[in-house]
Amino acid sequence: MVDPRLALLVFAALVAVAALLAWPRVGLVARVARASRHTERVLVEDALKYVYTCESIGRISTLESIAGQLEVSTGKAVGLLSRLVDLGLVRSEEAGPRLTDHGRDSALRLVRTHRLWERYLADRTGVPPGEWHAEADLMEHALSAAEAEELAARLGHPAWDPHGDPIPTPGGELPEVERLTLAGAGPGRTVEIVHLEDEPREIYDALLADGLGLGARLDVLERSDRMVLVRARGREWPIAAVVARNVSVRHLPAGASADRPAETLLDLSLGDGGRVVDLSPACRGSQRRRLLDLGVVKGTEIVPELVSAGGDPVAYRIRGALIALRREQAEWIRIERVVQAMEAVG
Repeated sequence: MVDPRLALLVFAALVAVAALLAWPRVGLVARVARASRHTERVLVEDALKYVYTCESIGRISTLESIAGQLEVSTGKAVGLLSRLVDLGLVRSEEAGPRLTDHGRDSALRLVRTHRLWERYLADRTGVPPGEWHAEADLMEHALSAAEAEELAARLGHPAWDPHGDPIPTPGGELPEVERLTLAGAGPGRTVEIVHLEDEPREIYDALLADGLGLGARLDVLERSDRMVLVRARGREWPIAAVVARNVSVRHLPAGASADRPAETLLDLSLGDGGRVVDLSPACRGSQRRRLLDLGVVKGTEIVPELVSAGGDPVAYRIRGALIALRREQAEWIRIERVVQAMEAVG
């Protein structure tokens, strides 16, 4: 008979080994992943993308900032910049490194692959939002241009990543996007979140933990240099100004309210018709795929026809078929009432 104490010790040892290997950020697996990023090609591409990011926001990159971003020595950063110059991707100017046309095209290909992979993770997997950016940081170096285009085709050639950033076209075109941050939103106005900055990770995680996501509505009550006081879902809370600057929003028309969200299938009574406007950003992965496979896309008309004895699920007529959806699923489907749409036309 096995000694229980010995079995317990063996189990504890196995748990300790597993923790040593898999512990987030400090385990051996995480360390190997970080080390794999420090290959010469990956570092050159990361440096190129960082120079592009700085240029896109009107900031000059420096040796020190490149070294800090890539977690390398200043001497290593000098070598990386020299390599970018030798490759014709960057030219050295007195004010700092500047991208050549070839360098900008190459950087945009990395950005395109990164954002496509984030879109893939959001729509086709169950990977948590807080991990999308780090996963895409790895894959942007692993996918070839042909593989990136194959991925784009599988995803239906999306125009936006799950954070609200535009995805560059295969030709390197990127639309100009004017950003109003929550820190600059007008008090007394209702806003809708259109973009969440995913770096630094700590701030992004805090935003997610607060229930903020694309499409979420907030009533802006007060604003100061230190914080923005908002209200939503019957709750008021302050958001630090440094955090609010990572949230891009758009003002909604007068009369809009965070406590009066867009209508969903849940708002329809039996026999009422609704036309799909979009799916909530909260609907991701396999759940989103299932709804899309059922034909729940923009413009589809849906009618609730049967309700179960307990009230959940409800059977909806979708493209001629009767489909049962739970309350959670129905709440993801934003609609406009068909009657309202007809009245608006009239």
